[in-house]
Amino acid sequence: MPVNRRSVLKGLGALAAAPLLGPPALAQGVGRVPVDLQLVLAVDASASVNKDLLDFQLRGHAAAFRHPAVARAIQDGPRRRIAVMLAQFAGPDTLATLVPWRELAGEADCQDFAATVDGLPGIAMGGSTALGSAVVGAVQLLEAAPFATHKRKIDLVSNGFSNAGIDPATARGYAAAAGVTVNALAILDEYPWLESYYADSIIGGEGAFVRSADSAESFAESFLQKLVTEIA
Repeated sequence: MPVNRRSVLKGLGALAAAPLLGPPALAQGVGRVPVDLQLVLAVDASASVNKDLLDFQLRGHAAAFRHPAVARAIQDGPRRRIAVMLAQFAGPDTLATLVPWRELAGEADCQDFAATVDGLPGIAMGGSTALGSAVVGAVQLLEAAPFATHKRKIDLVSNGFSNAGIDPATARGYAAAAGVTVNALAILDEYPWLESYYADSIIGGEGAFVRSADSAESFAESFLQKLVTEIA
């Protein structure tokens, strides 16, 4: 049965009030490795994502890091290095690290990161989709990372709307207070209006943007373009 966007958004507004969040502690540079960018890649592994869909998300991430355009974008930065990690999420408080923080300084590092992602089993978590909670968890990962930079971003990939956990608007404000940009890639296999929902409700921060994909082929291309834009 088709889902009406208006009714979904009305339902989201009726979610239970999110717990109060204290302001994030802004990361300090002392003792941290300077990089051009810190990036948390977060993929949806909730009930709306079967094993095949999770698998092509992961394969798309790996393919992007293998592309020479990514290494070139890294080398174009003043420090010529970035820090990246990959996590997956479903319901509230489920953000789980798949690939810990890696420092990428060229093609060899990108190829190694891609090989690690390709080796992941792609185990779906099931449950609800808590986009706001994923954003808050990703900000906390950025705060705890041993790197220093003025460019800190979250790259959220999902095929669903937030239906549990912290309200996305609250999470977006939390990220903004930490100086973190939230970008998104919408997989349009169920809801054709998801890109506009992410634009209205999820993304935020300097230069924030959303992309969309409706197939494995378009996902790989969209994610590659998104990744190069984020690095550059």
